[in-house]
Amino acid sequence: MSLREADRPGARIAIVGGGLSGLYAAWLLAERGIRDWVLFEARSTLGGRILSIPVAGSGDGSTTAASTARGRFDLGPAWFWPSIQGDLSRLIDTLGLARFAQFESGDMMYERTTDEPPVRVRGFVSSPVGMRLAGGTSSLIDALHGQLERERILCQTAVRTIRQAGDRLELDSRHASGATTTWRVQHVLLALPPRLAAQSIAFEPSLPDSLSKQWRSTSTWMAPHAKYVAVFDTPFWREAGLSGAGRSGRGPMTEIHDASMPGQAAALFGFLGVPPHVRKSAGDAVVKTHCRAQLVRLFGARAAEPRAEFFKDWASDPWTSTAADMQSTGDHPEPPDSVVPTGPWKDRLTGIASEWSVRFPGYLAGAVDAAQRGVERVLGGRQSAVDPLGE
Repeated sequence: MSLREADRPGARIAIVGGGLSGLYAAWLLAERGIRDWVLFEARSTLGGRILSIPVAGSGDGSTTAASTARGRFDLGPAWFWPSIQGDLSRLIDTLGLARFAQFESGDMMYERTTDEPPVRVRGFVSSPVGMRLAGGTSSLIDALHGQLERERILCQTAVRTIRQAGDRLELDSRHASGATTTWRVQHVLLALPPRLAAQSIAFEPSLPDSLSKQWRSTSTWMAPHAKYVAVFDTPFWREAGLSGAGRSGRGPMTEIHDASMPGQAAALFGFLGVPPHVRKSAGDAVVKTHCRAQLVRLFGARAAEPRAEFFKDWASDPWTSTAADMQSTGDHPEPPDSVVPTGPWKDRLTGIASEWSVRFPGYLAGAVDAAQRGVERVLGGRQSAVDPLGE
């Protein structure tokens, strides 16, 4: 009998959220020989704020699934820095994923205002150098998912209520079809942003006011942001000695980078500087038109007709953003408390999303850090011999 069919199903640990932190927590539990867990993801797909969009047949004329995966481009986080984010780097190596350095060779383009034409300026190389994953950051999600028991992962299933029930917790979940199920568990790992957890889940009894206020005041990384990607057959800007980087005070994109995949299609991507309410009012088609026009201003006429283009407005994603995020500056958040120190929720609830990381709040490495610390807290700090990341 599958978990879906079980009568009044239960598990030792419930993980709420199927992004990097949730899947990594499940992977750590499995590595420690713990199979008594269940993961809930409200979206139809896994990854959370990690989103890599495929372009079929990128670069070599192939339309195989493997080629499509290699030709994916990131609309969510894309970079990591191995020299300062060791746990994430080791996880990537453990999973056998290929990495490459962000392309930054050449000059960059800069436009100051609407009244001044763009100018070419000397480019720079970041230090430490940012790295990316072949096939996009979703390769990390795919690799973790591929090593987990699929029947323990419930997509299109949102947790609506978590309540105390004696020595257990009860979770009321709702599937996209409308079906509801009550689960009984011992501990909950919250792998969704603090603000979203505080707004979308009813806690019975209520969380302490001070903690609830902390969570609601913690900005969600990516929530106010939007990204545009334009895909081309070749990185033509490199022929002119340009790195593909751009900065703009005119917009709509304020920051642009080369997003090409080695051996696959070329691409440019940019972060939108237009406020969320303006983007929503304009609509995706208008935003894309203005982004293409900006690429033409910066990189020439060959940028006018991308082979494919994608736009993701995270402010319009109900499983990422709340109304409070519309006023956010988009900076990386200060981490709130991840546990309830006293009262009925003590030792029953742990936040493990990236925003709860003390070391890297909001970053990919923050998701790994917070999940690892959360799992160790639930297991009483115990590490097994099979843990490849134990230090």
